[in-house]
Amino acid sequence: MCGIVGYIGQKSATKPVLDGLQALEYRGYDSAGIAYLVDGKSVLVKQVGRVETLVKALEAQSDTAAATAAIGHTRWATHGAPTQHNAHPHANAEQTIFVVHNGIIENYQELKAWLEKNGYEFASQTDTEVIPHLIDHYYRKTNNLGAAFENAVKELRGAYAVAMCSSHAPDTLYAAKLSSPLVIGVGQGELFLASDPTAVLDRTRDIVFVEDYEIVTLGASGYHIKDFQKSITVDRKAEKLDFDVEKIQLGDFESYMLKEIFEAPQTIQATTRGRIKLEESIVKLGGLESVTSQLQYIDRIVIVACGTSYYAGLVGEYLIEELAHIPVEVQLASEFKYRNEPFSRSTAIIAVSQSGETADTIAALKKVEDYGVLRLGVVNAPGSTITRMTDAGVYCHAGPEQAVASTKAFIAQVTALMLIALHLSQGSTDLYKPLLEELSALPAKAQAVLQQADTIRKIAKKYKGYKDFLFIGRTYSYPCALEGALKLKEVSYIHAEGYAAGEMKHGPLAMIDPHFPTFALATKSPLLEKTYSNIEEIRARKGPVVAIATKGDKKIGKLADDVIYIPDTMEQTQPILLAIVMQLFSYYIATELGHNVDRPRNLAKSVTVE
Repeated sequence: MCGIVGYIGQKSATKPVLDGLQALEYRGYDSAGIAYLVDGKSVLVKQVGRVETLVKALEAQSDTAAATAAIGHTRWATHGAPTQHNAHPHANAEQTIFVVHNGIIENYQELKAWLEKNGYEFASQTDTEVIPHLIDHYYRKTNNLGAAFENAVKELRGAYAVAMCSSHAPDTLYAAKLSSPLVIGVGQGELFLASDPTAVLDRTRDIVFVEDYEIVTLGASGYHIKDFQKSITVDRKAEKLDFDVEKIQLGDFESYMLKEIFEAPQTIQATTRGRIKLEESIVKLGGLESVTSQLQYIDRIVIVACGTSYYAGLVGEYLIEELAHIPVEVQLASEFKYRNEPFSRSTAIIAVSQSGETADTIAALKKVEDYGVLRLGVVNAPGSTITRMTDAGVYCHAGPEQAVASTKAFIAQVTALMLIALHLSQGSTDLYKPLLEELSALPAKAQAVLQQADTIRKIAKKYKGYKDFLFIGRTYSYPCALEGALKLKEVSYIHAEGYAAGEMKHGPLAMIDPHFPTFALATKSPLLEKTYSNIEEIRARKGPVVAIATKGDKKIGKLADDVIYIPDTMEQTQPILLAIVMQLFSYYIATELGHNVDRPRNLAKSVTVE
């Protein structure tokens, strides 16, 4: 959600900023802009729409090659519609101070009212525009740009990553952070700012992570960090990130979403590689070794997450309770942080997030930082905020996920949570060794599901005209039904609901008619006969049924209108194969309807504000 990129150095500043903005397109946005400095003068260009529109607009500028400092932004609208006036960067009246901002300034209305009383006029409806005017106010008082920036930042309440360039100091960039990600990239004779390392990793792997209440200054002498809350200088070295740029290339696939669905087998392998020792029948999680003694005393686990990660957490709840016999509850991070509930030191929090920058999940961790509870993370992005906030954790190793709708990250999260459940069980469950063996066999079974893509495409084409869908499942399939409904909503814009199949008589059955199809997760389990009964109820009301069943199930063909079969697997590993089917189904319906599956409307990849 929203992207910041900045550059200062001896090369042309506009190209690395534009390239960085394009690298962040997966996060979701509706407008883009750039401000750059040439010979002490400033130029501002903003456009509604894609970054490529901004690139074309800059072609009309003859001085971009000489620009040595620039800041750029991709905006996802919060305050004000997606218009050119509301696009970032925002500037003061004289256009000498330029600011880009991620997050929400909660006290912007009172700041705006005060600034207006002091003669400042506003050109946008955004909360961000108060920042350059506020900096301008303090600059007029101090004639010191660095002091003006710091004084302005101290006035802000809310969540923000702010970057500034100014013709008052054309050889310097300024930035600050509070509850919104920000990094510095360190190159040879050049420095970068970004809200996500992805924006600069094609130019440098040396990354400095900026922490809350810090101001950074970038210039010819390097980067300088100050904790403005404690008024102390911070000495922080760059970390070298391990990142394969080729993994984010589209290759022969028509979209990132399809590419990432087809990466499911490799994702399972990457998440389990080096962690499963079949010969010794052990699960080795190096990320949890530092908290081994604490884990022995855990008698309650709370999983906090949002969206798809929340549904992965629900699968994790089943896994940990069944395998490790530890009570688990899964809470939406956006609700958890406002609840007033008791905690003990024997409680562990597991934060699940693909990006590691999800604002609500970060807030949930902050809520318990003084409680003395163990904080663990299941994250896909090394070096992210959640990885730095938690005591220990397990990386997903799914690699970059570019499409907004999560696919392989869900699979990696479920796999990681299964490994955690097995680790916590200490081999005490009869399912321990069979699950280790099944996890090793699962990539091949995932590939077998992918080989049915054409069959799934034909079924999706048949159902593309429906306006509503119901997804049902039991036990491990219930969270999968929720995730399947979410995936269909995200990319096809078809209304869909996920329900526990046992709840059909408690309301949802009223919706069933010939125009309301059901996607039934009817794979092999001790409760399969009950799921058959639910399908019979739907059929009795002439509701169309698409089912996912286990290969060899002969009865399901007589109950459902269409059936997609998955290979026989353990009930605990079924969610991974079910997810692949539902991802493909949603993908093909969306493409049949002509939607951009990688960039669904109104959505962002990384939700960094409440």
